[in-house]
Amino acid sequence: MLQLNLLGEQRLTTLGVDLVAGGSRAVELLAYLVLHPGIRVPRPVLAGTFWPDTPEAQAMTNLRRELHNLRQLLEGTDCLAASDGAIGWLPDPGLRVDVQVFAAERDAALAATGNPDAREFLDHAQLALDEYRGDLMPGNYSDWVPAARERIRDECTALCDDAVAAWTALGEGRRALAVAGQRIAIQPLEEAGYRGLIRAHLALGDRAAALHAFHRCTAVLERELGVAPSAETRNLLGPGRPPLAGPANPLAGPGSIGRAREMAVLRQCWEETRAGRGGLLVLSGAPGVGKTHLAAALGDLARATGAVVAQARCVDASGRIPLAPVAGWLRGRDFAPVLATLPAPLRREAARLLPEVLPEPAERQDPVPKEGPGRAMVDAWQRYRFFEALAATVEATGRPTLFVLDDLQWCDADTAAWMAYLMGSGRTANLLLAATLRAGGEGGSAAVAGLLQGARSAGQLREMTVKPLDAAASGELAGHIRGHALDEDETRLLQAATGGYPLYVLEAARAFPEAEPLPEAGFGPLLGRRIQRLGPRARHVAELAAAFGHDISLDLLSEAGDLESAELVDAIDELWGLGILLPVGPGYGFAHNLLRAAAYEGATPAKRWLLHRRLAQGLELLHAGNLDAVASTLAEQYTLGSSPERALPFHLRAGADAARVFANSAALKSYGRALGLIAARPAGRARDAAELSVRRSMSPPQTALLGYSSAELLGNLDRIRELALSLGHREVLADSLIGLFAGRYVQGRIGPSYKIARQALELAGDDPDLLGQAHFAVAGAAQGLGRAAEAIGHFALCSEIGRPGYSYILGTRLEIHARGWASHAHWLVGDDARATELADEALSMSGPGELPYTRAVALAYAALLQQLRGDTAALELLAAELLGLCRRYDLAYYGQWGEILQGWMAGGPEGTAQIRAGIATLRAHDALARMPYWLSLLAGNLSAEGDAKGACAVLDAALATAEQHSDSWWLPEVLRLRAGHARGPARRAMLDRARALAGEQGSVALLRRLEGDANA
Repeated sequence: MLQLNLLGEQRLTTLGVDLVAGGSRAVELLAYLVLHPGIRVPRPVLAGTFWPDTPEAQAMTNLRRELHNLRQLLEGTDCLAASDGAIGWLPDPGLRVDVQVFAAERDAALAATGNPDAREFLDHAQLALDEYRGDLMPGNYSDWVPAARERIRDECTALCDDAVAAWTALGEGRRALAVAGQRIAIQPLEEAGYRGLIRAHLALGDRAAALHAFHRCTAVLERELGVAPSAETRNLLGPGRPPLAGPANPLAGPGSIGRAREMAVLRQCWEETRAGRGGLLVLSGAPGVGKTHLAAALGDLARATGAVVAQARCVDASGRIPLAPVAGWLRGRDFAPVLATLPAPLRREAARLLPEVLPEPAERQDPVPKEGPGRAMVDAWQRYRFFEALAATVEATGRPTLFVLDDLQWCDADTAAWMAYLMGSGRTANLLLAATLRAGGEGGSAAVAGLLQGARSAGQLREMTVKPLDAAASGELAGHIRGHALDEDETRLLQAATGGYPLYVLEAARAFPEAEPLPEAGFGPLLGRRIQRLGPRARHVAELAAAFGHDISLDLLSEAGDLESAELVDAIDELWGLGILLPVGPGYGFAHNLLRAAAYEGATPAKRWLLHRRLAQGLELLHAGNLDAVASTLAEQYTLGSSPERALPFHLRAGADAARVFANSAALKSYGRALGLIAARPAGRARDAAELSVRRSMSPPQTALLGYSSAELLGNLDRIRELALSLGHREVLADSLIGLFAGRYVQGRIGPSYKIARQALELAGDDPDLLGQAHFAVAGAAQGLGRAAEAIGHFALCSEIGRPGYSYILGTRLEIHARGWASHAHWLVGDDARATELADEALSMSGPGELPYTRAVALAYAALLQQLRGDTAALELLAAELLGLCRRYDLAYYGQWGEILQGWMAGGPEGTAQIRAGIATLRAHDALARMPYWLSLLAGNLSAEGDAKGACAVLDAALATAEQHSDSWWLPEVLRLRAGHARGPARRAMLDRARALAGEQGSVALLRRLEGDANA
């Protein structure tokens, strides 16, 4: 069945697969016909409607083309009726249209309104509301669309009002709340929607939530319309509730005072984004200078053009959740229809970040290894598929998009990495990322600095420094807050005291006539005095919210506040009325981080300790069914509350949860904190066992983030080996040895890697998993040492004994990896046919459906084999696919293989430079395995260019590397090549040594090269 979605998106799909999406003229034409049921529209009218500025003949040609495209899309259905030069739409069971389903269910609901039992009305109403996932054809402003959009929106709004009233009358408060929330999302500026929400909360006896809804209503009306809630709305919370004496958020309305230049820049940036020149806009300045309000003003500009706008904030807290800003953006209403219709593979990836919005399907089609150190090599590429899925979600709205991020200086590394990926993905033409950055904040975070430098280099960065207001603007802003203009003396005093910082202007205006020129300490003391003057309950709530560190939910305030409901309501209302707390999402946040800091600093150390403990206990109660979602926050709160033993399990949960979304840096931080807590325990087996468990969990993110040859990973594996040995854990010891083999081999330390592999084989016992991996390790190291026959035997045993599937330590499918590597050993012993057969088998087994990392392994070994064989035509194809795959998924190591091999084929100065770049990258990562071979390719290019001196120097380096690291398999060939640049006895000595060494190694292929040398 075909599905046409016009509410919240424009998409034609079949079985969940897009046939066409976004701004397709064929879909728009179909939408026009669907929205005019029972009418056959003359072709000239259609042509004139869709191409009004085009000559009639061309418009008719365009119409014929789009009708042809539409008929192809609708093949198998009978939806289009054409007669007498007119076209209409006919209902067809093969095409489901959400607008038509909405209309039919709404009509059925309205027809049931007179029934004594409201259930029939509510059943149909709910089915209709389920179809309404957003405005009709969002982002489309063709002349005929806005009127239809407004009509359907009004119909849905009225249906919501009736449903809220009906659910409330039935005592179904929760159902009423859900519909009231949808109603506000549809018409956020209509006060009536908030009244329905307030009534629903009151019906449930939740006065605090009702007050929050009122505060939200007030904030929206102030910001968007410059008005206060009506008496009808105010009186819902109690008769005679007075109107506000002044705005609760005084900067909501006049945020543009004194900001004409900045607003002009924002308008220009947004117009450029709409024109397809998006990018990253950074608003930088000192705290309190007004960056956040300018970013909010940009959001208002974007919303007015029908754009998708989503906002998030970074927090200065060790317990911050990785990728939380990205999750916050994608939880916006505009993305709900997109998430619901993502293809299954992308939906699985998005579900990692948004499990509560998009439950992950139970089935998993990707073949992945079980958890272990090698899982990181799968994760290393899968992280990029995860990033791709999130980026595709952003792009799928088909509308200009603005993401606002406050406090970029506190951005977690993984959010910064995704933003950098998004900027470079080619999906940002109509996307603007607008971030506020505290002055000097760029240097505090390597991730943020890298993001900005990358955007700057790509020409995607726009920077605006936000400066304080001048005296006239400061006076105007203060006058707006106070309700009357300031005289010259007051304005001069104000500017001297505040420096023109809007936040301080606000505080000074509130404090008049008490304000006076402040000491050098600035406004910190004044903010502290404001907190101290609060009533005891309001101050307690402010300190509690400050201890949490970021936006806090009403439920948590209630659970941890130890206040009666009425006391909590009064306290929040006081804080809101003074502009200290403002409604944010389902809870509250401080109007500025400086206010939060003042509230926290005002609490005594003992009080802070108690607050953190209460917050942690409250979080545990509220999230008992899903502690992973708040594990990092719980770990932080228990740590600050001096409960390290309670913090430990949550550090571990936080690490595992971060690893699940490939936030490896965050995972390592959590595991590192856990190790610190474990180290404080008394020495003994229990402590060692706990440390061993954490260190094993650390290996995958270390490998993915730092690589197999990193000192941090190898140090961790060494410690795992020590602990496993002391605890008598044979299998864990073998695991660690195999991991150490991989690290030492990649480092080029072939001799030590062989000894480690042999130890692993002795410990493997009869475990097929361990035996297969141990034989693989011995085989690889043996070949590096020049023992090709021994390598062939162990590669064969790896395939025979080991279980098929992924090595949970090495991260690849050993039956594929072993075949690829064994092909080199067979070539060395002169069995070219078997070598080619094994490489082809590895390529065939790593075809469609296989993980990219394993495919890259097969391609890399096959490409190297073809270079050995001299088949440049085959090598060219393999290297091109390898490089494309590695660049797409940012796969290191094997990507450098492809780069070097491609440079060798290209030859000349450019090819030589490419080889040098690949070798330099390998060296930078301490990945020296096969370095004599890579250097020999570089020397070959230099010789071809006539640079004999350079070639000799490179070959001498290759000889030294081979001798130092026992990387001997290619040493006979390096000696042969070096002899080609020598004369007399030195030449003969090199050739004699090469021949002897190749004979000892049984390297028939290299002996043939020596025999083919005319002077041998």
